[in-house]
Amino acid sequence: MSYEDHAYQGGPVPPPGCPAHRPGGGSPDGALLRLFGPEAEADPSGFYEKLRAEHGEVAPVLLHGDLPAWLVLGYSANLTAMRTPSRFSRDSRRWTEFRQGRVPADSPVLPVIAWQPTCSFVDGEEHRRLRTAVTDGLNRFDRRGMRRFVTRFSDQLIAEFGDSGRVDLVSQFAEHLPMLVMTQLLGMPEEYGPRLVEAARDLVKGTETAVASNEYVVESLRRTVERKRSEPGQDLVTWLIEHPSGLNEMEVLEHLRSVLLAANETTINLISETLKMVLTDGRFRAHLSGGQMTLPDALDQVLWDSPPFMLVPGRWATGDTELGGRAIKAGDMLLLGVAAGNADPAVRPDLDTPLFGNRSHLAFGSGPHECPGQEIGRAIAESGIDILLTRLPDLQLSVEEHELVWRGNWMSRHLTELPARFTPLGELHPQQRAASASASASAGAGAGVGVGAGAGVSTPPTAPAAPAGVTVPGPRSAVRPPLPPVPPVVPPQRRGWWSTLMARLRG
Repeated sequence: MSYEDHAYQGGPVPPPGCPAHRPGGGSPDGALLRLFGPEAEADPSGFYEKLRAEHGEVAPVLLHGDLPAWLVLGYSANLTAMRTPSRFSRDSRRWTEFRQGRVPADSPVLPVIAWQPTCSFVDGEEHRRLRTAVTDGLNRFDRRGMRRFVTRFSDQLIAEFGDSGRVDLVSQFAEHLPMLVMTQLLGMPEEYGPRLVEAARDLVKGTETAVASNEYVVESLRRTVERKRSEPGQDLVTWLIEHPSGLNEMEVLEHLRSVLLAANETTINLISETLKMVLTDGRFRAHLSGGQMTLPDALDQVLWDSPPFMLVPGRWATGDTELGGRAIKAGDMLLLGVAAGNADPAVRPDLDTPLFGNRSHLAFGSGPHECPGQEIGRAIAESGIDILLTRLPDLQLSVEEHELVWRGNWMSRHLTELPARFTPLGELHPQQRAASASASASAGAGAGVGVGAGAGVSTPPTAPAAPAGVTVPGPRSAVRPPLPPVPPVVPPQRRGWWSTLMARLRG
């Protein structure tokens, strides 16, 4: 069997010039390693180290459909790719595989690399125009105002399980808090929150109802945008609409969708992993209790060791170039190995050495496309965990650490659950119970976002109906009804970006 037959059995053979055909581009047996499947997903860190040992800073790999790409493993090489858009662009339309028709319309990589009219997929002046609107809006929020929302929603979530003495910190806390807070920062009605939590979870998991869930998210945002045009407020939707950059309706909508979903997913992972570290790592638990280490320090350690996204697609070479000793061809795709770069022996010879206060990790990227909402994500995670540990001071893991399970894909992995136990709120010392109740009441009174005196968020009375055929749950309950197992009928409203893309690909 030839090299190409071995590496690409069952899929199209790539053309000369792609990573698979270059000297040193394969494993000893002639096959490139795939970024998906049991080996890669069971032990991502071990998988990256295997690639590093064989290829160095940049390794040739295969994506779903055996599409070739370069995985950037080195810390320095990642920074170079992130900081030099003149060599490595964010415009996915440059991808050779896409331009030559080798990416099937149902490829699982399309939802995250298909071009969209947002600042994440453009460079140069157009990037500055769009990103300025986003960063100006996000920078108007302050931590004190956000903490009021985080406190209110954290206390609501804790109240639901507080008297039971047991909780799954992933499904009952981490997966709800970020979206509930973000809907308020965007100026959406509070009753949208619980339904958007369920829709976002369904969308990210890629179930058969994911398309309809995406339509629900888009429709919720579209209604909010329409309302804010006539009823502006102190919120991100209003600020994007009114920004001097002059975003059109599609640009406003797509940026809101990106901010909402990206902030939700990354912050869920950050909260889950930090809680896991606090509950399982003796060093951090002792330091937190003894005052030698702050919660922000713990967050930074998690961002080094377990970044919300292990790798980020992508960058596309603007011309023939070199990176990490590899010859990169114009149109090649690079995957930024965030987790691998954070573990690069060149910058971390001892992974067990704590990195208190060191924020030079790659978790939020670097360069012109560095995550614009990182401070908001940190604020939600830090405040939410702080409130949780304050309300439930004896919180501890209720299973052995080795029993914890992660689910993963080629980009990230997630804790499936984090079972914990604690003294029920009803049994707390009266003073603690009173303090908790007082904090809840105070949080409930703070309805505005801290963007200046008199800031507030208006709340209209009704939420949008879910798309036809989709049952998006209402307010949270102990047992959440699942989304329907049959494919939904998406309403014939305006097409979302995914529907438009699919239509174009199919001609």
